[in-house]
Amino acid sequence: MIPYYNRVTRKIENEQVYGGTYLNWAYRNRLGFFLTDHVFSKRWLSRIFGAIEDSVLSRSKIDDFIRKYQIRMEEFEETDYSCFNDFFIRKFKPGVRNFSASDRDFGAGAEARYLVFADLKPRQKFKVKGLEIDLEELLQDADLAREFEGGCLLLARLCPVDYHRFHFPFSGLLTRHYRIAGALHSVNPVAIEAAPRVFLENERQVAIMEHPKFGRTAMIEVGALGVGKIVQSAYSDRSRMPLKFEKGLEKGYFLFGGSTVIWLLQKEKIKPSPDLLENSSKGLETWVPLGQPLGELIE
Repeated sequence: MIPYYNRVTRKIENEQVYGGTYLNWAYRNRLGFFLTDHVFSKRWLSRIFGAIEDSVLSRSKIDDFIRKYQIRMEEFEETDYSCFNDFFIRKFKPGVRNFSASDRDFGAGAEARYLVFADLKPRQKFKVKGLEIDLEELLQDADLAREFEGGCLLLARLCPVDYHRFHFPFSGLLTRHYRIAGALHSVNPVAIEAAPRVFLENERQVAIMEHPKFGRTAMIEVGALGVGKIVQSAYSDRSRMPLKFEKGLEKGYFLFGGSTVIWLLQKEKIKPSPDLLENSSKGLETWVPLGQPLGELIE
């Protein structure tokens, strides 16, 4: 069980970890970690696993998954799921989740468990399981990394039981996007404890966004163990830049597996929400519904 603070219930709750027995073996057992690092984290294996979740045979898993993890299906669009991946990327019904109308709010672009880190250093270790973030390695761009020194990092961890679509947190312009090849380690805290450089080594997709007041923001989707694919639904590799987008618009989605979205903001652009700051200082994640404010513009 992994404790986290639920913003809605205002209580500390325990996450029921999907595949917890396997994760403990894969990252806390010497043989398990060796095999995970050298075999299981490779992209070709996640592609095979993803193909299985795309098959009609995987439909049999859906009902058991809903019961075991108490998925509130009344919140999602009614449809006949063709496979487990189809269920995994289920959509909320219109109006179930809403973004704030205020242009001062930085909305939660993913329904997830959040940590916030302020006053970023170029090379930094965080309190949570010794997590390492090197801005230049994360972005694979030294000039861009310097723009976020002293700024803020918002980290959203999506569990397999969560809604797996991600959205734009404000309205603005997408000016650049690129992909970084890498491994596919788990992003679960159990894995991060064993492999603290996971966000520097996993496959990721980076989008650079511009806003008149929030300034330049990097939005980074990080692949993870079992994630067959990161899909961008708002644009493609051939899309012309800059591309205008609206707050709350779906940007894309992850196929099966736990995943992470990271936002980097420049110095003195955002004041993170008090509950995120307080809980993150204790190493405690905060579960935030899609669209709720993560912070407020500093003017």
